[in-house]
Amino acid sequence: MSAARDEHEEAAADIAAVERANTAFYEAMERGDLDELSGLWLPGEDLTLSCVHPGWPVLTGRGDVLRSYALIMANTEYIQFFLTDVGVSMTGDTALVTCTENILSGGPAEEGNALGPLVGQLVVATNVFRRTPDGWKLWSHHGSPVLAETGEEEDEEPTV
Repeated sequence: MSAARDEHEEAAADIAAVERANTAFYEAMERGDLDELSGLWLPGEDLTLSCVHPGWPVLTGRGDVLRSYALIMANTEYIQFFLTDVGVSMTGDTALVTCTENILSGGPAEEGNALGPLVGQLVVATNVFRRTPDGWKLWSHHGSPVLAETGEEEDEEPTV
């Protein structure tokens, strides 16, 4: 019984560590901390890292992925993530986190304003982490926009 309990406690500790790594990723984005964000991705993975931002093509390789975040940070005055529907699945040294990113962001300030207009959006995301000697590191991020409902009935007859 003790061995089963130990395995359960170890799995719970791994899930908690993955959740912390996932949270650290979003918090680094909110602060615009590219150095911290860079340290959260797998090191030395010049060919296998991948990232898909909503509306962007697939980015492959550490350099392209980190450049994309530098670009986003340079052009976003304010961003905040409210994560919902967070789920963690694990197999061996790989963890999969799915979540909904409820994003509030703003661009550069318009003349005379402290902050540009704020925009909200929903993105469903998948973050894949790998276990390393230095903790759980991001291997892949994929974000896909959630299309807003129009409120119109799909079964309506077209008007002629």
